[in-house]
Amino acid sequence: MPESKTLFQKIADREMPANFEHEDDLCFAIRDIQPQAPVHILVIPKKPIPRVGEALPEDQSLLGHLILIAGQIAQKLELEAGFRVVINNGPYGGEAVPHLHVHLLGGRQMAWPPG
Repeated sequence: MPESKTLFQKIADREMPANFEHEDDLCFAIRDIQPQAPVHILVIPKKPIPRVGEALPEDQSLLGHLILIAGQIAQKLELEAGFRVVINNGPYGGEAVPHLHVHLLGGRQMAWPPG
């Protein structure tokens, strides 16, 4: 029996609608449906990696690509005052979808520590 697709795989395969902020061969970016800041973009690899704790050595360049794309989107959205990049891992880390993704948050002052 094939594994069921994650929400993000369904979006990548155009089985669910989304407004794409970015797309290339390796990833895509969409706005979070429950934004935690005025700008809250998800940068999602097309390869389904459940979480960063399960990434493999061969995923190294893909993970770097996600961070670079987040930076490019931040520049495009004029977040020069600052932004935050977050990757959640597991239930205690705030993971809601078991498909690794990078959160790009900006447009307001961020607090520390988070959460």
